[in-house]
Amino acid sequence: MKKPMSRTTLLLVSIALAGAAAVPAAEKVELEGYAEWRHGDVLIVEGQRVRADRGVDFKGAGMARDFRSIPLGYETKVEGSRSQDGQVAAREVEAKPNGSAMFEGDLKAAFDQTESMWRQRGQVFEAREGGRVQVLGKLHESGPEVRRVRRITERLVPPYLGPQDFRVYVVDNEEWNAMAAPNGSIYVFDGLLDAMDDDEVAIILGHELVHATHEHSRKQFKKQIWIQLAALGAMGLADGIDSDAKRLAVQAVTMIGASAWSSGYGRKHEDQADRVGLRYAYEGGFDVSKGPGLWGRFAQKYGDSNKAVNFFFGSHSVARERQRNLERELQLNYRH
Repeated sequence: MKKPMSRTTLLLVSIALAGAAAVPAAEKVELEGYAEWRHGDVLIVEGQRVRADRGVDFKGAGMARDFRSIPLGYETKVEGSRSQDGQVAAREVEAKPNGSAMFEGDLKAAFDQTESMWRQRGQVFEAREGGRVQVLGKLHESGPEVRRVRRITERLVPPYLGPQDFRVYVVDNEEWNAMAAPNGSIYVFDGLLDAMDDDEVAIILGHELVHATHEHSRKQFKKQIWIQLAALGAMGLADGIDSDAKRLAVQAVTMIGASAWSSGYGRKHEDQADRVGLRYAYEGGFDVSKGPGLWGRFAQKYGDSNKAVNFFFGSHSVARERQRNLERELQLNYRH
């Protein structure tokens, strides 16, 4: 007759089985973003830790001759698998310089104009039908709150950019909102600053900075423009596509406000901003373990629905789901 296992042995077996179940099976991973930090042999792409697998298939342009020589700021695509420690073992890597893309200059110029108008009036506002204007709050360019946001932002910016690439403003509004526009202007509502500590503000600003650094507005806008051009039958007019597209870009930017831009982000871009924004906060020395609880606070304040977090957060993923996603990110990338 076999001797029954002791309670201590049963406990050890249970812990071992739980640990084995917690280790995910090999997961295929595809990343498309920028090379933003390098720690020894590990490159950070789309917020993930990437190492070159043995025999990696590498395609590079510009100064990217191999995996180790990829300059920070280069557009980088990775295909590989997730290791048990959360790192991505890359089988295929493609890296190239980040050049100017279609509509990028038009969007930056349009937001430069919007920023200038807001500064002239000392207010953030949106144009409405019939010539009406909705004022969202007084605009501050200096003061202790602006200095606080600037200090946090300077720690978040990836090394291939600099603090001089961004301008910080605070808006008098009690809502929990923030935005980083395509031209590098950053707007934070003082309601958010009053309710959040620096770690939480950093996580939110990291998210918004990714929308700017990863050109989400331009990518979303390009998609919308091609739909409009197709509807107008312009796709068949090869010689006129460029001029028609630029004309539509200018018209669209002058007709819609900041809330329409932010609500235009797709689910893919929102999830990427959450992942990469957490990395920005981590590299800046902030406590990213507060991320999941932060979105729980948003759910408590606004309800667990997209419509609740208005204006800048117009169509972000449901807060509870974002909370779960960030919990997974912490397990994959920040527990070692």
